[in-house]
Amino acid sequence: MQTQKINHKSLYYPPGGILMWIVIFLELITFGMALIAMVFYSKDEPVIFHNSRLLLNSTFGAINTVFLITSGFFMAKSVESYKENNTTKTSLYLKLTMLGGVLFLILKSIEYYGKIGAGLTIGYNIFFSFYWMLTLFHVIHVIVGLVILISIFYGIKKGKNSTNIEDFEAGAAFWHMCDLIWLLLFPIIYLIF
Repeated sequence: MQTQKINHKSLYYPPGGILMWIVIFLELITFGMALIAMVFYSKDEPVIFHNSRLLLNSTFGAINTVFLITSGFFMAKSVESYKENNTTKTSLYLKLTMLGGVLFLILKSIEYYGKIGAGLTIGYNIFFSFYWMLTLFHVIHVIVGLVILISIFYGIKKGKNSTNIEDFEAGAAFWHMCDLIWLLLFPIIYLIF
């Protein structure tokens, strides 16, 4: 098997392409500003933020962290396998990556259902306004990431020439961004306040 070689040492061509990294930095800045605003508002309402955080299920948050970290691992393995022209392993690792994303969405849906049932909606208080805005925005990113991964998966199924390494790495970079954002959201929202 012949291994694909791409020069990734250029600043102008990081894995996934410079445009994908611009998107990633903009998304991280957006989430970062929202988290800073959340911390800022928590200083005015520390009791509300603390008591509201206690209404969250940190076990669900921790399990979802494991789902996303594990799926990120399999995403990295799928890129590695793709570069080695091992379509079978690439396909398997992509399926496991997508499974992690789907499990994340299922557990997050169960969590949302419980919050809505308890009346803890976006208008309940300032903490839950931030909770819903940040976590729903993240969920949208996970859904978009899954659509990208499904597209890559079916491109691989069509044949090696249907999906190039640049597109594969761009999808992987986006997926890892979803992981990173959750690694910022989980401790701040579920553990700190």
